[in-house]
Amino acid sequence: MSQAQTSHLRPQFTGIIPPLVTPLTKRDTLDVDGAHRLLEHVLSGNVSGVFVLGSTGEAPSLSYRLRRDYIELVCQVVAGRVPVLVGVTDTSFVEAVGMAQCAAEAGADAVVLSTPYYFPAGQTELIQYVERMVAELPLPLMLYNMPSLTKVWFETETLARLADLDAIVGVKDSGGDIEYFGRLLELKQRRPDWSVLIGPEHLLLTSLRMGGDGGVSGGANIYPRVFTECCQAFADGDLETAEQFMRCIEALQEIYSVGKYASRFIKATKCGLSLRGICNDHMAEPFNHFLAPERRRVQTILDRWEQEFSRLSTSLDRG
Repeated sequence: MSQAQTSHLRPQFTGIIPPLVTPLTKRDTLDVDGAHRLLEHVLSGNVSGVFVLGSTGEAPSLSYRLRRDYIELVCQVVAGRVPVLVGVTDTSFVEAVGMAQCAAEAGADAVVLSTPYYFPAGQTELIQYVERMVAELPLPLMLYNMPSLTKVWFETETLARLADLDAIVGVKDSGGDIEYFGRLLELKQRRPDWSVLIGPEHLLLTSLRMGGDGGVSGGANIYPRVFTECCQAFADGDLETAEQFMRCIEALQEIYSVGKYASRFIKATKCGLSLRGICNDHMAEPFNHFLAPERRRVQTILDRWEQEFSRLSTSLDRG
């Protein structure tokens, strides 16, 4: 797509798009009531979209049947109020396309694809893979950089090649390398319609200052408003208020220090939701949910955090 063709376009996906957890009651059973509550909870927090079946959603650990059930449930409940993005990353090309077809039939707005995991692909292979994938997809595609889990980066030279594909609408970057994120933003000179979103929550405001379009923030499952208010304050030019909300977001990160395994990020998020009565905290196998000692620690952190956030909100309302 040429500069002339895209100069009038703007990113389709902006603001806060939480990567939803997948509420479960047991091994292969959705917590349907909890999923309804979760969706209404994040929507009431003024999020700009929802992303299902990402890393926070434990997608690789879920059966294909359950993934399809969750896609259909989310699209039904959201009912067009915000865009729905669906993760289709898979080790199987055919299964990824099949999940994308399910997403399209359910009414989703875009699909999200990371690099295939297990066997690391070369960059030339990735270019060909995405080109072939785009030809089969019924929806726009956002690429997802998650090297800590997939072993492979979408290198910026690769993305520059892929920018010629009109169906690609942006990149979600969870690599945590802010210099790399800056190079992604340079691609917007060629594709101003691309959405470039940050994953790591502690980098949200930094990314906005650099010209990013928003965040796919796991903590927004629990407290969406603090993330959306941060983005809104920045958009309004109120950097002081945005920084205050950013400090709250950074303080919330303490829950991720509970537990000792890499899965603690999802465990803490589901635990927080469970403590708030929103959805079950059952984890997809082989992972265990937090037990009583960890739950108490998360509860203590959230109690303290809510007091601080309440004080901030009150002071801003008075101001």
